[in-house]
Amino acid sequence: MAQVDFIVPCYNERESIGALYEAFVSAFDKSGYDWRLILVDDGSSDGSFDLIAELAHAHKNIHAIQFSRNFGKEAAIMAGLAASTGEYAGIIDADLQQPPAIARQMLDKLVANDDLDCVAAYQENRKEGALVRALKSSFYKVFAKAARSDIIADASDFRVFRRRVAQALLSMPEYHRFSKGMFAWVGFNTYAFPYTPDERTAGTSKWSIASLFKYAFEGLLSFTTRPLHFITVLGFLVFAIALIYFVVLFVRTIVNGVDVPGYASTFGLVLLMGGGQFLAIGIIGEYLARAYIQGKNRPIYVVRQELNAPNDQGEDLQNS
Repeated sequence: MAQVDFIVPCYNERESIGALYEAFVSAFDKSGYDWRLILVDDGSSDGSFDLIAELAHAHKNIHAIQFSRNFGKEAAIMAGLAASTGEYAGIIDADLQQPPAIARQMLDKLVANDDLDCVAAYQENRKEGALVRALKSSFYKVFAKAARSDIIADASDFRVFRRRVAQALLSMPEYHRFSKGMFAWVGFNTYAFPYTPDERTAGTSKWSIASLFKYAFEGLLSFTTRPLHFITVLGFLVFAIALIYFVVLFVRTIVNGVDVPGYASTFGLVLLMGGGQFLAIGIIGEYLARAYIQGKNRPIYVVRQELNAPNDQGEDLQNS
C-alpha cells in the first residue's frame, strides 16, 4: 500500500480545518492509499492549532506541527517536507479551494505513470479579477525568462510528487525560498494537471495585490541575478548617452561659442540620474541583505511542538 503525506500550511484556518479533514476522508478512504495529513500551523492567532491538536489526538493519521511564531508559507512547506516519510508527498491549501478529490486524481495519475515524478495542478479557469489574472500571467512569463527555468503557467503549490523530488527540495538550503521556482529548478518530469478551484469554505484570502507584488518580487530576487545585469546594462546605456551628449556640447561650444544651459533640462537630468542611482543601490542592497541573512545560517523555522510525529512512540514531541 503506497503511503502519501499531504502537507497543509495553516494560517488562521480554524474554520476550514475540520471540513478539510472530512473531505480527505471522503476522497481517500477505501482508496488503497495509506494517507496522512501533515498540518503545519504557521503561528495562527485564531486557535487553529487547538483544533489541529484535537484532530491529531483523535486520528493518528494527522501529524501536527506548531511553529513558535509566523514564519510564512514557504517555511511551513519546508517543515512538512522534512516531516514527510511517505513514498509520495503532496502540498495542498487548507481553504478547500484545492479539493482533496482532485488531489486523489493527481495521485492516481502519478502512481499509474512510472515516467512521471510530479503532477502539478494549474488553474484552467481562474475566478479572480481581470487585473489579478493579468498580473499573475505576466509574472510567470517574466520569471520564466529571468530565471531561465521552465515554470508551469498559472500553477500553484498544489501538486503531488515522488520522494526523490522532496529530497531534492530539502537539499536546497536557502533561507529565502520560493517553492514554485524551486520545483522548476530541480526539474524532473512534471505533468500539468488542469483544475478549477472551488470557493473558499470560510474566511477570506490572505493575499492582497500588495502582498502578491511582494511575493513576486521575492521570487524573482531568489532565483535570478537579472536585475543586477539590468543595472550593468543601464549603466552602459547612460554612459553612452552622456558621452554622446558631451560630444554634442563640445561641438556646439566650438562652433557657436559658450551659451547658458537651460535650467529645466539640467534639473531634470540630475533628478533622473539621482533616481537611477538610488534604484541601482536599492537592488544591490536587496541582494546584499539576502546574502547577509543567509550568512547567519539561522533555521528557516522553529517548531514549538509536534503531535503524532513518526518518532513520538505514542507521546507528544515538544520543542521550545
